[in-house]
Amino acid sequence: MPAPLRVLGAAFALSASPALALVVPMKGWTPVNGNANVWADTSGACLIREERHGQALPSFRTQAAARTFAVRLQRTLGGQKTVSEVVTQPVERGGTWGVLAAYTHEANGVAYRISQLYLSDAGLLRTVTGSSAQHEASPCVNEMREFLRHGAK
Repeated sequence: MPAPLRVLGAAFALSASPALALVVPMKGWTPVNGNANVWADTSGACLIREERHGQALPSFRTQAAARTFAVRLQRTLGGQKTVSEVVTQPVERGGTWGVLAAYTHEANGVAYRISQLYLSDAGLLRTVTGSSAQHEASPCVNEMREFLRHGAK
């Protein structure tokens, strides 16, 4: 995996909980080093990481509840020094709501474009994070963003 993606992957490493790992249903994407929580496309230009956190996050039963969280999340992310261009929006997932955040993150002098899905998994925060270099033009970028926004098709 290219060094910039390794750095980004390390930047988002957090604890996991017992739920099943994500299966990325996109052709050519494979687990990184056999880790079913981290997936890369064949070119190494895009990376998806699934994480489960010990932080409580209730399910959002309505779009309005998800929107309230999205506004708070946008303020929180926007307040970080290495994060810019933050946009958040509610997204519907199987009868419940999550929040999708998109932002630019800088690490070691490299800018990355991040799409991060926030979901409640049995009352705990679960994130699915897609990343690529900020101006990456590989076809994997749109494929990854569509997967995060709409799920598997």
